[in-house]
This record gives sequence, C-alpha cells and structure tokens, in this order.
Amino acid sequence: MKRTAVALSTAALLLPLSACGGSAEAGSGSTVTVTIGYQSKTINTVTAGTLLRSLGYFERQLNSLHDGHTYKVDWQDYATGAPITAQMTAGKIDIGSMGDFPLLLNAARGKQFGRPTHLVSITGYNLRGGLNTVVTASDSTLTSLKDLKGKKVSTSIGSAADGTLVRALQRAGIDPDKGISKLNQQPAVGASALSAGSADALSQFVAWPGLLAYQGKAKALYDGAQLNLPTFHGVTAREDFTQQHPAVLEAFLKAQDQATDYLNSHPVTAAEKVAKATGLPAEVVYLYNGAHGIATFNPALAPQLVSALKQDVSVLKAAKLTGDIDVDSFVDDQYVKKALGASYAKRLTTPPPPATSEVWTKDSERTVSFKSPKQLLAYLAAHPDGIRAAYVPDATTGTLWFADKAVWVADGDRLLPFVAPATARDYVSAHGGARTVSYREALERAS
Repeated sequence: MKRTAVALSTAALLLPLSACGGSAEAGSGSTVTVTIGYQSKTINTVTAGTLLRSLGYFERQLNSLHDGHTYKVDWQDYATGAPITAQMTAGKIDIGSMGDFPLLLNAARGKQFGRPTHLVSITGYNLRGGLNTVVTASDSTLTSLKDLKGKKVSTSIGSAADGTLVRALQRAGIDPDKGISKLNQQPAVGASALSAGSADALSQFVAWPGLLAYQGKAKALYDGAQLNLPTFHGVTAREDFTQQHPAVLEAFLKAQDQATDYLNSHPVTAAEKVAKATGLPAEVVYLYNGAHGIATFNPALAPQLVSALKQDVSVLKAAKLTGDIDVDSFVDDQYVKKALGASYAKRLTTPPPPATSEVWTKDSERTVSFKSPKQLLAYLAAHPDGIRAAYVPDATTGTLWFADKAVWVADGDRLLPFVAPATARDYVSAHGGARTVSYREALERAS
C-alpha cells in the first residue's frame, strides 16, 4: 500500500510523534514495502535516488534475497531533506537521502522522537564545499559577499546552503542574523524571488545555482569551495527498520554501489538519465555529476566527511535549530562495510578525480578533455557551432563552472577561469599584470 507524500516544513519536525503515525511494513502476509525518501532534483543524491530508481538495481537486489518475503519499493520524492526527516520520525520512510546539515537534524529529531536514525553511506561530496553557491541576478551590481550587507538573501534554513551562507558571511565580517534580511524559502521559491527582484541573492545547494546560471537568470557571487570545508550528501536509515530488515539495507547499499559504478563508468549517459527523470538540463546535471564534476561519488564514510559533520553541529546550535548531537553514535558504517566488502578500505582513501576542462560536443556520448582552460577556449573558438556545453575548473578552488559563465583573467599567456568575481579580483591583486577579460576576449586570445 503506497502512502501519499506529505510535504512538511522544518517546523513540522517539532510536532508530537502521535500526530504522524504509520508503519514501515505494509501489505499482508509476506509482503514488505520499503519506503525510500529521496530528492530527485538534489542531484548529488542520485546514486541513492533518481539514478538508482531509473536503473532498477535496488529492486533486483531485493528480488535476489529469496528470504520468503515479497518486496515492494515506494519511492517518495521531496524538494528538501526536512520532510523526509519528518516522515522518518513518523515511521513512514525507512531510508532517506539528504545533505549534511539536514542529516544532523535527522539525527536530532530521530533521537528526540525515540526513533533513532543512522548515517549509513555517502552519495556525492566535495572536499572544499563547492556543492553550495551564492548567486545574484544576472544584471546585479553586487560583486562580493560584503555587498550583501542589508540585502535580502533567500536560502533554506537548516540546509547545507544556509550553512555555507552563515559561514561565508561570518568570514566577510557580516552578522548572519542581523547583517542581512534572510528569507527562508524552498529552492524553487527562492529562484523565483531572485528573478522577480524580491531577493537580492540566493544561497542554495545543487543543482539550483548551476541551473540558474545555465539559464542566464543568475551569476555566481560566492563559490562555496572558498570555505575549504567538506560538504556532502548521504543516506540515513531508521534504526528500528534496519534492525528488523538488515538484509534490506545491505541490498540498498549494494544497489547504491552499483549505481555509483554506473555513474562513474557512464557519466554522460547517467546525466542524460537523470535529466530525463527530473526535467533538468543534462548539461547542468553533468556540471555537478560528470567525470570531473563538482561532486565525487563514493559510498564510503570517509573520516574527513565525518569530521566535517562534527564541525557543522556548532552552526546549527548557533541558529537554535538543535542542541548537541552525538555524531559518532549517528554514524554507522557496519552495513556499508559489509555491502562493499574488501574494497571498502580502498574506497576510504580514494581521492577525487582531478579538476579538468571538458567540452561536451553535440550528438556525442563522451566529452573531450583538455590540459588547460586555454586549450579548451582554442577548441571552442574553432568549433563555434558544435558545442553542447563547456566546463572549466576555477583556478583557485577547482570548482567546475560553465566556460561562458566564468570570470576570466588574462595573466601573460595564461587564461584563467574563476567562478566568482571576488576570487578573480584576489588573483589579479596578487599577480602584477593580470587583468580580467570578457569571455569573448578570452576566446579571441586563445584562438
């Protein structure tokens, strides 16, 4: 029996448990329904959500259990992690995926309502924090975070993007509570507010900043990787469900690993699949999930990510969204270790692929890589009509961005791309003779 997804705000997580009700196991006899909460458009969770669902790997793993049960999977799609947590504390979602800050709220609410959850694997991560970006309207005159003082900034409070905003403002010397007017909005609402002019900036997670930039509706103001703090998305599971059905969670994590292998082996095809399922442009999906994209996919619970999660607790406490959280007890790697087997130790130390300039040509299932941004620009200048998308890594942070949306700097014979204007200015200030140039001039210089 499928249940209708109920969209609840973060505040709804505070409702008494008796208001939720429900059970993880449905049907009669030997039929077990496994309910998965995922965020289709939060595309760094695709190996535990959108892509995994489209590939059917989880259902196949369940069918191979042969334990006397008939399994059904109920996939429930949400815009953010908060309603997934609400449904988990109500016993209506068994396994969910969300970002690092929502994961901490998931841990806190699970403990609060006597239905503990555990972080059991990682989906997509960026060791510097590049999954979150602050953007402004394409015609905005704002050029740095300091320009946000007194401005209206849309974000989703309690999300990883809000955490990035808070930390970035603090580093810029702006009180994140009093220095700006913060609008607590869902990503789609915030995007509309930015377009309408009712918000001066938008701080959001994947894939909204890249989507708005690709559409020409926004430009980057701040690259989250400037924080140099890891950010990630992960999988959380209800303790009572996994204790009752440990083989189901293991099957899910094996399926997630298969989906991860598929994404890494077929990055363009995977981007197309996710695009078809979500309605997002494949070019935007590839920006984040591509072979050298902003995100790296690896299910292993790497120590540096767990350490980052512990650092995130103080941000949520300062915002009075939660109290102390025992991260060590929340993290449970026993299931993913078993699912990945002998490869787990190697996965813990496997580094992200190096940042690389790439061009996705039309009617191609593969991208072309270049040793330098200048070589990529030369190729673009010589092939003006056959390009689907071109990507370049920020010269400072390594964050991938669209070549035609980047801020370009000419430094002698070198042409260097940057995601945000402030980092480009910092480079120019530190390198005599360097100057910013337009994308058109960069193309001309490279040709």
